[in-house]
Amino acid sequence: MAKHPQPRRITLGGREAVALTPEEYRQLIASRRQIGGQSARVRVLAQQAKRTEELLRELETLIAAPEAGPGAPAGRPSSDCSGTCRAADVPGETNTDPGCLRCAIAALLRRHRDPSV
Repeated sequence: MAKHPQPRRITLGGREAVALTPEEYRQLIASRRQIGGQSARVRVLAQQAKRTEELLRELETLIAAPEAGPGAPAGRPSSDCSGTCRAADVPGETNTDPGCLRCAIAALLRRHRDPSV
């Protein structure tokens, strides 16, 4: 296994310091730049993950509340849902009909949110 180089310690003005060769200093600066770039990429990915999570939550909310629109009875399936795939009158019932787009999307979201399902 490669041995880590030991820094050369010096004393300047009564304070301990580490001496680097110009090549070691260039390598140190290059490493700092790489770490800074990686850190920026991680921040961007974290922001994208948060936005994606918010989008998924909003999609789940839309799918969970399939109302036909203004004036439609609360909790009733919309016109794109046949009504046979979702027991609208049974609280907690989940959509499972693969022929219904709403049910297929809900199942897909559940499957990706919880891999054990």
